[in-house]
Amino acid sequence: MSAAPQPRADLGLLVRRERDEDEPQFKPLEWGLIARLFTYTRPFARKRNALIALTLIRSIQIPAITWAMGRIIAGPIAHQNLTVLPWAVVAFGTLAIVTDAMFHFRQRFALELGEQVVNALRSAIFDRVQSMPMSFFHRTKLGRILSRVTTDVEAVRSGIQDVLFVSLIQFGQMVFAAVVMAWCDWLLFLVVLAMAPILWLVNNHFRMRLSQVSRAAQESFSRVTSTLAESVNGMRVTQGFVRQETNLGLFRSLLADHSRYNVEQARTSAILTPLLELNSQFFIAMLLLLGGWRTFHGAMTVGDLIQFFFLANLFFSPIATIGNQYNQALIAMAGAERVFRLIDAQPDWTDDPAAVALPPAPGRGVRVEFRRVTFGYDPGRPVLHDVTFTAEPGQTIALVGHTGSGKSSIINLVAKFYLPTGGELRLDGREIRTLTGHSLHRQMGMVQQQNFLFTGTVLENIRLSRPEATLEEVRAAARHLDCLDLLENLPQGLDTVIGERGAGLSVGQRQLVCFTRALLADPRLVILDEATSAIDALTEARLQKALVALLRGRTSFVVAHRLSTIRHADQVLVLDQGRVIEHGTHVTLLARGGHYAALYQQFVQVDDRA
Repeated sequence: MSAAPQPRADLGLLVRRERDEDEPQFKPLEWGLIARLFTYTRPFARKRNALIALTLIRSIQIPAITWAMGRIIAGPIAHQNLTVLPWAVVAFGTLAIVTDAMFHFRQRFALELGEQVVNALRSAIFDRVQSMPMSFFHRTKLGRILSRVTTDVEAVRSGIQDVLFVSLIQFGQMVFAAVVMAWCDWLLFLVVLAMAPILWLVNNHFRMRLSQVSRAAQESFSRVTSTLAESVNGMRVTQGFVRQETNLGLFRSLLADHSRYNVEQARTSAILTPLLELNSQFFIAMLLLLGGWRTFHGAMTVGDLIQFFFLANLFFSPIATIGNQYNQALIAMAGAERVFRLIDAQPDWTDDPAAVALPPAPGRGVRVEFRRVTFGYDPGRPVLHDVTFTAEPGQTIALVGHTGSGKSSIINLVAKFYLPTGGELRLDGREIRTLTGHSLHRQMGMVQQQNFLFTGTVLENIRLSRPEATLEEVRAAARHLDCLDLLENLPQGLDTVIGERGAGLSVGQRQLVCFTRALLADPRLVILDEATSAIDALTEARLQKALVALLRGRTSFVVAHRLSTIRHADQVLVLDQGRVIEHGTHVTLLARGGHYAALYQQFVQVDDRA
């Protein structure tokens, strides 16, 4: 029982972290944002203009129907004029049919316009994200990006297809009803006018509160679902460390938090609805008292009083709707600001406009020169310091060192995923900033320890490096790596469908697919980031000869995990805390008896135990 407070402490940390990262839910209306959103409707100007016209017409049609109903009651029905009544009803029915037909097109056009704008925004977000360098993804959470594409864009959709046009209709309805009421009986209209601000203030106060509580309930529910998903995915760890009770306590705390917001939302709604009802009944009582008095004195007829009640109801009914739409508009504004902030985000760096393509040189590796290179993911905290070395075309460079020594940082710089913060990095004699990243990546093959495979077939994943490659070329690449039989032994061979992140394949099989993909590209520069660590010793033995063939004539950088790669490297760079402390061949470094020799001895002991 002593561990019981732990879930609440975990919950407090989680909630504080979420709130620290939360961005404003509401944002005042900004005409600049609204105008920019409207620029996305320009390709559909005809539909947009027709929608605006239909909206304005409908704002008049609804009060007109109510007014016509009142005139029929006060006229033919009150005077028992059976000759005029059928024609009046036919006219009323015609107006109703026309109104509903126009409503169909207004609603359809609004939904279509909203969908088209949403598609354009999502496309713009995706295009911007794809143009970002790796530093952007290093500091930006995936959930933030997904939230822009989903929640924020959906808020903008609501603002476009609902808030704007519904609000126009409601305002038009109120204005038309007010004009007719003032024309029918100005004294009763003053009573209506006096009640309107009271209803507006009451509704707006509680609607804002409801929106805030609703948002809190949504956020708490997202914490519930994310915790549930994380717990299910990490069930092996949970059971392995006997954390079931702790996780259960945390989950129950999250559920209690979510339930509290839901109860608060229900209580607020339970106050608002009766309060509005009470105000409405009080308003009706006032109109009945004053209207009855005026009817008794002949100032108006019973039919006129009934018509006035219809119009008054039409005047007040939009208040709640407009209040709700206003809150939705504030949410849409906040969503639009976040969406445009991402769309407008500028990359930390882009290819220089004067940058040229790295000239292709089939069959020849790339000459890579590091000249006193300094680099840090955070410029104020360098992870590489004055790194200097040269990789001649066709050489294999092995990078050795403890975790965090800078091996992956060197690879990231060579691949131009990041740019040096100091010094020079040259490829074939050209400073890397003067070369386009696209041309470099076209001549590069990369295999990482944790490679990403997309949902699709094995064949489609291999062809990512060369979409135009024929089936025979793919088979030849796999055969060259001596793994064609392993791939063909899959349930459907190369047509085997794999799930997200390569689900359905073993870790070793995924690596084989990635090796084949890299070879198919026929790269000049090869990067292997502990690429054979997930492959069993028997499979690795089959790959060694093929890897020698793959690397021959190509410049390669290998983050060494197993001794076989280190022994055959042309150069071994020993890194420690971002500095090259030793370099040379495997044999010469062993002879020195320095840092590398000690690391090598550790590797030997690990391999012997394996």
